[in-house]
Amino acid sequence: MRPRLGFDPASFVAHLRRSDGAHGDASFRAGVFPVWREVDALPNAAARAALMDTPGLLFFTTYALLVLFWAEIYHQARSFPTGALRPTFVAVNALVYMFQGSLWAWEGAQPKVGAVLEKTSALFLAFVCAFAAGGFLVYGGRLFAMLRRFPVESRGRQKKLREVGAVTAVCATCFTIRAGMVCASAFAETKDGLDVMNHPVRNAIYYTTCEIAPSALVLFIPVSYTHLRA
Repeated sequence: MRPRLGFDPASFVAHLRRSDGAHGDASFRAGVFPVWREVDALPNAAARAALMDTPGLLFFTTYALLVLFWAEIYHQARSFPTGALRPTFVAVNALVYMFQGSLWAWEGAQPKVGAVLEKTSALFLAFVCAFAAGGFLVYGGRLFAMLRRFPVESRGRQKKLREVGAVTAVCATCFTIRAGMVCASAFAETKDGLDVMNHPVRNAIYYTTCEIAPSALVLFIPVSYTHLRA
């Protein structure tokens, strides 16, 4: 009898579809896009920045949840302690939102330094995206390597290898591109960066590459494994 990989392939997708992060990101983005011109013209810089940046933060939280799932799987399979993983996930997200929120509040209270704070906020969001890409590479890579060590005749081994490899590559690439684009926009000499009304095609390409593509991939490829066994 061939060894079998004990997976629950639909569990993460079902959880993601129910999660507030997945719905919040899409709902928030869909609500902002139709009134983008009005948002861009808001006199309050803090409100404008919050409306434009919050969907990106929700997107980060949603995909950090996938990294958490993979980390738990890897730790359980290697008999490592898992008790600190979820508190770490909550703490990291809390720090991200608190720091970004403090920048918004500062920008609203001190309009004179708004340009500096906008650049600082963009660089912080770029760092967050790079951090997410690193999480996918670390735990996606570890899970992929662990699956490769399973016997070749293990049922479902090749399918899971393809799924983990594809999701890791696409999500890491998308977050890396996002980090690079946000960073480049922050240092651009003109105002023709991201989230501007003058370049709808550029924005469409950016959000298709950095948000829609990984969302579609994760929703249509089941990638969660509750436990692994040979």
